[in-house]
Amino acid sequence: MRCVGILVAAVAMLFGGVAGTPSAVAREVVAMPGGTPGQIIVRTQERHLYYVIGDGRAIRYPVGVGKAGMQWAGQAYVDGKYIKPAWIPPDIVRQENPRIANYFPGGSPGNPMGVAALTLNGGEYAIHGTNRPSSIGRFVSHGCIRMYNRDVLDLFARVRVGTPVLVTE
Repeated sequence: MRCVGILVAAVAMLFGGVAGTPSAVAREVVAMPGGTPGQIIVRTQERHLYYVIGDGRAIRYPVGVGKAGMQWAGQAYVDGKYIKPAWIPPDIVRQENPRIANYFPGGSPGNPMGVAALTLNGGEYAIHGTNRPSSIGRFVSHGCIRMYNRDVLDLFARVRVGTPVLVTE
C-alpha cells in the first residue's frame, strides 16, 4: 500500500498536481480593470498574483501567502532576480524550528525558495518558487509569496528589477 501511494503521488505530480491539493491549474489570462502594464498585484485573500499585461487583462497565478499574523500589504518593487537562490532562514524561522540548517544552497531539495526568486524591498520578502507545491493556494508563509516553480519562471522572464508590486489584503 505504501508503494502505491508513492506511485500515485508521483504520477499525479507528473501531470501537474497531487490528489487532495489545490488545483494545479497554473497561470491564465483574466480580465483586470486597473493596474499599470508591467505591474504585479498580489491579492492576499484571493491567494492570487496578477501580472498586468494591459488592455484590461492580466496573467493570474495561484500563490501561497503569509499565514495569520504574518501577512503584509503595501507597495514594493522587485529589487533582485535570482535563479536557484540560496536561503538563510530568518530568526523567526529558527525560533520555530531550532534544528533547521543555517544555510540552504541554491537548488538543494530542502531549500524552500524553489527554482527562482524575485526579492522585494531589500530582500525582506520575496516572490519565489517552492519545493512544496501543495502549499500553493494556502496561507502558509512568513510573508513571502510562493508560486509553482513553473509559474515563478514564467513571471521571472516577464519582469525586471524595478517592477512595481502592490500587495493588498
